[in-house]
Amino acid sequence: MQTTERISLADAETLIFEALAAVGGDDVAARSVAKALVAAEADGQSGHGFSRLGDYLGQVRSGKIKAQAQIVTVADSDTAIRTNADCGFAYPALDVTIAEGIRVAKARGMAAMSVFNSHHCGSLAHQVQKLADAGLIGLMCANAPKAIAPWGGKAPVFGTNPIAFAAPRQGQAPLVIDLSLSKVARGKVMHAKKMGTPIPEGWALDKDGQPTTDPQAALDGTMLPIGGAKGTALALMVEILAAALTGSAFSHEAGSFFTAEGAPPRVGQFLLAIDPGKRMPDFLARLEVLLTEISAQEGARLPGMRRLQAQARAKAEGIEVPKAYLDLARAAASGTA
Repeated sequence: MQTTERISLADAETLIFEALAAVGGDDVAARSVAKALVAAEADGQSGHGFSRLGDYLGQVRSGKIKAQAQIVTVADSDTAIRTNADCGFAYPALDVTIAEGIRVAKARGMAAMSVFNSHHCGSLAHQVQKLADAGLIGLMCANAPKAIAPWGGKAPVFGTNPIAFAAPRQGQAPLVIDLSLSKVARGKVMHAKKMGTPIPEGWALDKDGQPTTDPQAALDGTMLPIGGAKGTALALMVEILAAALTGSAFSHEAGSFFTAEGAPPRVGQFLLAIDPGKRMPDFLARLEVLLTEISAQEGARLPGMRRLQAQARAKAEGIEVPKAYLDLARAAASGTA
């Protein structure tokens, strides 16, 4: 059984920041990464949290992630923004892109945002929530290194290619929907490998196309898509928006998110922000009619409710993290790893 340790959100952010800074990470980028990883832990998304830190540290040391990346954002038109992440971390590139996208959407009614030469962007929920917190409807998709085979095939072509959506609400936390197009995020499989635990059957296939509970065999094979052929069709849509449209590497071309060796992933992210008030002044009231209809049904719940509950617990009680991950972070922060 793995040993865990409880740590406050603030202390967790400080620890990750210090670990990244110790290996030469830019302060702004290190703070952005720390905030994103801890937010994922607070949501209960361990596959996008502390489990990623060791991989990030190894890639900064090897140069696969550029520690001092020069992020450049340009306007392609009045409503289109394009950001070169310069093979650094995705999180700081998304921070500047979304800040500019909010400004443009407020002025013009909408903004289309592209990020290229990017890396793992973790939980998309937090990115689209930034848009909803500003009163905007947000949509985001991202491609990732190959993990899903096209329907009927055995060799991976698509990434897990997540999609997220957020909408503002009257006097309540935004509605946030975040889903991977594989049955589970691939980070959960890597987390299971690091913890030495099996994965449930139904998550993945081995390289021969057979069901497996071995996380290494799953990583060497393919992830199963949600919804069968419909899931792979959605993955293709994401590939077009997040890679072809942004000028990024396709999933089958992208370097690994997990290993320190090899070429940078150079994946992409695509976001769309819409100011609903400019199109439908009573949008917020209309949205509540729909959400109330859903919530009124016995047993029904809106997407994201468990996430909000997990966040509340994490703020009050801190988060439980495998001690092995904390030990690694502390060693890196102290310069002994």
